[in-house]
Amino acid sequence: MKEISISNADLQKLRIRSRYQGIEPELLEVIPAKPTENLYDDNVHKRVAVYARVSTDDPRQTSSYELQKKYYEDYISHYSNWELVQIYADEGISGTSLRHRTSFNQMINDCMAGKIDMIITKSVSRFARNIVDCIGIVNKLKQQIPSVGVLFENEQIFTLNPQSEMSLSFLAAMAQEESHVKSSSMNASYEMRFSHGIFMTPPLLGYDQDEDGNLIINEEEAKTVRLIFFMYLYGYSTKQIADQLTELKRPTKKGNTVWSSSSVSGILQNERHCGEVLARKTFTPSYLDHRVRKNCGDRNQYRQTDHHEAIISPKDFVAVQRKMSNAKYGGSGMPELYVIPDGVLNGFVIINPRWASFKAEDYRRASEEIESNDSKQDANVTVGPQNGAPDFRGYEIARTEFFDSGSKINVSISAGGIRFGIDALQKLGRTLYVELLIHPGQHQLAVRPSKKETRTSVKWATAGNKKCQPQMITGAAFLPMLFELFGWNTEYRYRITGARYQKNNETVLLFNLYETEVLIPAEKIRRFCRENNLSEMEFTPVNMSGYQGKIVAYPLHWAKSFGNEFYQHTQTLLNADTESNALWNIAIKGNPYYGNEPQPHSKEHIEKNLRQILEEIQGED
Repeated sequence: MKEISISNADLQKLRIRSRYQGIEPELLEVIPAKPTENLYDDNVHKRVAVYARVSTDDPRQTSSYELQKKYYEDYISHYSNWELVQIYADEGISGTSLRHRTSFNQMINDCMAGKIDMIITKSVSRFARNIVDCIGIVNKLKQQIPSVGVLFENEQIFTLNPQSEMSLSFLAAMAQEESHVKSSSMNASYEMRFSHGIFMTPPLLGYDQDEDGNLIINEEEAKTVRLIFFMYLYGYSTKQIADQLTELKRPTKKGNTVWSSSSVSGILQNERHCGEVLARKTFTPSYLDHRVRKNCGDRNQYRQTDHHEAIISPKDFVAVQRKMSNAKYGGSGMPELYVIPDGVLNGFVIINPRWASFKAEDYRRASEEIESNDSKQDANVTVGPQNGAPDFRGYEIARTEFFDSGSKINVSISAGGIRFGIDALQKLGRTLYVELLIHPGQHQLAVRPSKKETRTSVKWATAGNKKCQPQMITGAAFLPMLFELFGWNTEYRYRITGARYQKNNETVLLFNLYETEVLIPAEKIRRFCRENNLSEMEFTPVNMSGYQGKIVAYPLHWAKSFGNEFYQHTQTLLNADTESNALWNIAIKGNPYYGNEPQPHSKEHIEKNLRQILEEIQGED
């Protein structure tokens, strides 16, 4: 008889087949699972909650809610084993977000606390129009012990039914897309209205509307508006104004006689009080969360001046906006730009660290307007060798940045603030306060000694036992302007080496902002290389205190020279005759720059009108 050989692989297959033959049925005991839950089983007691939502809080929607309430009370009463826990309802709330849906969130919390066995709602769209929220909450309720089911009545979907998941996902997606379409249609409607000068006119203190919707001044309410604006221009805070209005029992547009600081601010910031309309000051980026954002050029805006009769003059309105902007940073009084009219700092603009309402273009115009023609001519003077003196044409003065920075006059500027080096402090003595001045056209930063009581002074140092120590100058109000003015990147730090200029008892520090070192985070360069498929550029991060992980970048023109040409180096901004007895006038006060902006009424005019309005209001009482 011939032998049959079986390989190991075949033997393994035989064993597997044998194992999967199973055992005899009579040897196996089957323990059955619980039957699938019957929604309408009379033997199972269920604590039932109902969720209803109406999209607006219009009083006419009250009947809709009451009808829903009555319907579900009757519906649940038909099942003897169902117990109505509560009807949860949200009015005037969108279903695309869970934010502000107080009753809905309370219902879910009660489910998680074991107080509810089942939720009934009219439809998927009533429950949630956001597919992520809808599916997420349903799954969360399923995972409860015991599970909580949701019955969507119109669609006849019960979420504890194993076959419900796909249908629910599809219907939730449809509900979300329906909201998307409605949102897009509404935005298109707004765009069409605004682009044709058709603006919405919500109720506004100081105005009534005629039958055509036009704004007509309500003289009694207008007194309150004028009082608010004139009090603020005179120097009162929004809190003080609110207290005064409450004391006078002046009603808001809704008839309330208790005022708050925020309600006063809202009136001060509403451009309609000066006869102007600006549409789309805010917008909603996502129809899902309905979060409102300030429109900073993200959407078209539409402005119409002289849209209706003004209660407040445009110039007073502009003045109020600037004053409110400055108040955020501790500034008080009316904001003004001051420009040096004469001396070696002619054309420099004084920076006030607490004034935020002026932009880069304001500084440019201020400097250009006040700078004298003589100063411009002096800047073009060519300096060369004097008779009998050596001729250094063709020679360059090596840049100090290429040498040890341990004893240099330098300043570091970032979006977080300005810090001067200790050598800069020593060059101005033990003064703790200075003024910062910039020349937009010449890209120059000047620093001159000042006093604490000077409105435009900044504290740049703290007094130590033996010497002053540098102090960070925070500049949330003015630094954005500075970065815009010089085209800087707010992610980088800029380091500039300066020089001291002194004549007699006058001293000033000067920094040339064309000659700027840039400290860039090394990781930013690495990321740039990765994103642009560039081979890693060779660079060495700086190993200095406070600058670890940074790459130093230099101006491109530095690669072509060691420094400035000898005679160009000696020709600085300070072209005054150093050998004469004439003063540099470094401490000269600046002249206010008004430009083309409308100027507010004088303080005397404001005070006169303020007294008159108060007399009229108090006389009525």
